Amino acid sequence: MIRTRVKICGITRVEDALLACELGADAIGMVMTPSSPRCVALERAREIRAALPAFVDAVVLSHGLPADQVGRIIGMLRPDLVQFHGLEDAPFCEVFGVRYLKALGMAGDVDVHALAAEHTRAAGFVLDGHPPGQQGGQGKTFDWTRIPRDFDRPILLAGGLNAGNVGDAIRAVHPWAVDLASGVETAPGIKDPSKLRAFFAAVRAADAEVSECAQPPASVASVPSSP
Repeated sequence: MIRTRVKICGITRVEDALLACELGADAIGMVMTPSSPRCVALERAREIRAALPAFVDAVVLSHGLPADQVGRIIGMLRPDLVQFHGLEDAPFCEVFGVRYLKALGMAGDVDVHALAAEHTRAAGFVLDGHPPGQQGGQGKTFDWTRIPRDFDRPILLAGGLNAGNVGDAIRAVHPWAVDLASGVETAPGIKDPSKLRAFFAAVRAADAEVSECAQPPASVASVPSSP
């Protein structure tokens, strides 16, 4: 069965992280950029990171932070991945020795192939609805048909996803993962349990539908012949 991974981003409370994990989250994102309304204090981020169960990745998000600050965050949190949301180039992203994701703002004239080619060591690419170089978490969708069909790198689809549209997104894009923050919130950084549950249910329902459609038809040879 096809399984779309889920990253719940903008986590600021331990209880929200644990509920997301219970529902099946594969990754928890913590925003470390002070200008973001979802920025979490470093000590609180350490609490969240320590509370995560095995096999759930901790991801820290950086937007334009200087190298020394990024290094300090990595040293204190020991994240599994760093997600760079600004205009960071590949040498900057790679210098920390931690696997990373690169966010690409799709609200503009973006050459996805060219940008991906610059980040050959990126573990995946977050395609979001914001303009290039801006912060994510703006809750803006983009035209999913702009995603190249021949893109051979892991895609984390972001931008305005919620329980009402994630099924359409999975059916249209078949992303490696979906990534969201505002679509399951009551306020920036505060997750709504009912929205989280509805979102995960919608993801699993879409996965089941896509998997069923992907099943090959029964072979003629497998049909018993008449006596």
